Amino acid sequence: MKVLGVLRRAARHEWGPLRSAVSAPLAAKGPRAVPMTLAAVCLTGLLQVVQNRPWGYGPVQALGAVRAQDPLGMALLRTPLSLFVPALDLPVWGALAQMLVVFGAAEICLGRWRTLLIAYAATLAGTLYARVGIAAGPDGFFGLPASDAWIVDTGPSAAVVALAVCVCCAHRAQVTGALVIAAMAAETVVKDNLAGREHLAAIVAAVALCASPVVRGRRRGGQGLGDGVGTRSGAPPIRS
Repeated sequence: MKVLGVLRRAARHEWGPLRSAVSAPLAAKGPRAVPMTLAAVCLTGLLQVVQNRPWGYGPVQALGAVRAQDPLGMALLRTPLSLFVPALDLPVWGALAQMLVVFGAAEICLGRWRTLLIAYAATLAGTLYARVGIAAGPDGFFGLPASDAWIVDTGPSAAVVALAVCVCCAHRAQVTGALVIAAMAAETVVKDNLAGREHLAAIVAAVALCASPVVRGRRRGGQGLGDGVGTRSGAPPIRS
């Protein structure tokens, strides 16, 4: 019984602030508390359906598929939509569930625009890392083989990882945040591929953004970065 009591106290200490921050807006507004998250989930589901149709695969690839061998300008234009294009070799329901939980918590805790900023920055960090890694070659530090230049690089996983780290940082769920980082590092050790390396790049971007005044919602004048959700819900700023 003492062990259970210790575990309960540890769980309340770890997840209590985050649970309170998320549950209050959800109880008050329901789905209206996370409109951006619901839109992102619906868009991802729609793109999954479309890209699995003979008439839809080409347009989705043309608008949202990113490869390291593509011209940089084209890749940057495609990167925002690529975040919502599920990888064809992974189950889409897992991606949708991750987006619903992590994007939803981030939208409430961090605010709508900060969530989008972190998601895009993490996806962009992975895209740019792939180019640097391939240029360095397999023998370089964190280098990648040339064959990875042809891999289609899409999906919300990098954004989900970065947002999870930032949400944990915001509410001092340090053990959970450390476990997320450790899991991504272990993934790279067990299965060293482009996706795993990009998850680590997304974590680096997330850690950098956690210390950024923009993401922490502070301006020189002392005012927060108002974006509707984070301000109204009274969510605290991200703390490094």
